[in-house]
Amino acid sequence: MTLAERYQAVRQRTEQICSHLQTEDYVVQPVVDVSPPKWHIGHTTWFFETFILKPYFMGYQEYNPEYNYVFNSYYETVGARVIRTDRGNLSRPTVLEVYQYREYVDEAIYKFLCQEPSPEVAELFELGLNHEEQHQELLYYDIKYILGHNPLFPAYNKEYSSPKIDAEPGFVSINEGIYEIGFEGEGFCFDNELNRHKVYLNGYEISKAPVTNAEYLEFIQSGGYQDFRHWHAEGWEWVKTNQVIAPLYWHQIDGEWFVYTFRGLEPLHLHDTVQHVSYYEAYAYASWKGMRLPTEFEWEAAATQFNWGKSWEWTESAYLPYPGFSKAPGAIGEYNGKFMVSQKVLRGASEATPPGHGRITYRNFFHPNLRWLFSGIRLAR
Repeated sequence: MTLAERYQAVRQRTEQICSHLQTEDYVVQPVVDVSPPKWHIGHTTWFFETFILKPYFMGYQEYNPEYNYVFNSYYETVGARVIRTDRGNLSRPTVLEVYQYREYVDEAIYKFLCQEPSPEVAELFELGLNHEEQHQELLYYDIKYILGHNPLFPAYNKEYSSPKIDAEPGFVSINEGIYEIGFEGEGFCFDNELNRHKVYLNGYEISKAPVTNAEYLEFIQSGGYQDFRHWHAEGWEWVKTNQVIAPLYWHQIDGEWFVYTFRGLEPLHLHDTVQHVSYYEAYAYASWKGMRLPTEFEWEAAATQFNWGKSWEWTESAYLPYPGFSKAPGAIGEYNGKFMVSQKVLRGASEATPPGHGRITYRNFFHPNLRWLFSGIRLAR
C-alpha cells in the first residue's frame, strides 16, 4: 500500500467513525478528559498541516492561521493553544468549516505525495498516520462518554457489534529468568517502546482470561466498594469522594444491573469482559481475589500465550522510560516523553483500537483514576 493509499484509508476511517453522529454530538465536552469529536477532526488535520505541509511542501498556503491556536493539543514548541477545558466552547469554527479544512489539507497532502518524500519525512508521515489512529480510539472513548452521559442513553449505532475473545480458564506459568522487552524489527513503533532491553522476572502465573462482568459483580456484591482493606489510600479517597459503586456505564435499575453500550442501555452481559474500570478498581479487585496485577514486563513476556485485544489491561507498572530512551528534538519530542510521570501503563489493545495498530510492545498510559478508556483487568500471582 502506498503512502497516499494508507493516508486515504486512515482519514476515511476517522470520518466513518463520526458518520453515526448528529451535528450536536460533535461539540459536546462533558468533562476535561473528553474532547468534542469536532476537535479531533480538526486536530488530526492540523497535525499533517503543521508537521508535513508547512515545513516540507513548498508554496503551501496555510488554511487559517487561527487554527493553530484552536487545534494544537499540547505542543509547547508550536505555540499557544486553547486550554483543554475550553474545547467545548468552540462553537466556531463550525462542524462544516472543520470538514472543509480537512478537505483542503487532504487535497494538499495528495499533491505533496505525488513525489516520493525523503526517508525523514516519510517517517514523520507514518507517525502522523499512527497519531490519527490513536485519535480514532479516543473518538470512540469520547463518543461513548458523550452519549452515555446523555439522560436518554441514545445509541451510537444500533448495529454496533462488540468483539468477543476466546479465552480459556486457568493460568499460564512463566519460569523465572531473563526476558527481552521492547520493540525490535521492521515497521513502526512509538519511541516509548524503545530501546529493547533485558529484564529479570521471578516465576509467576498470569490468567489466560481477563476478568468478566460476572466475576466483577461478585466483588461488588461482596461489599468490595465499602471495604477499605482492598484499596490504596488514594483509591479509597477516590471511591468516597466520587461515590463510586460500580464500573463506569453500569446502572442499577429496580435491583437489576444495566450497562450503557454503543447500542444503548442494555442488561449487563455477565460473560463479557469487564470494561471501564480505573487502576484503583483493578488493584482493589485483584487484592480482593488474593492476587495482583501483572507488571508490564510480565504481561509482555507471556502475551503470546493468551488472547488479548478486547480491553486495555492495567498493569502494576509506572509509566517510565526504558533504558537509553531519548526524546526527539523539537515538537515531536513532546509526543510521549513529557508524560512519563504519575501514570500507569496499560498493555494490549481494545475493541476501539484500529486494525493493525496494536502490538505486544505497545505501551498505553493513563492516570490511575481514569476509566472512560476501554480498560480491563488480567490477574497475576
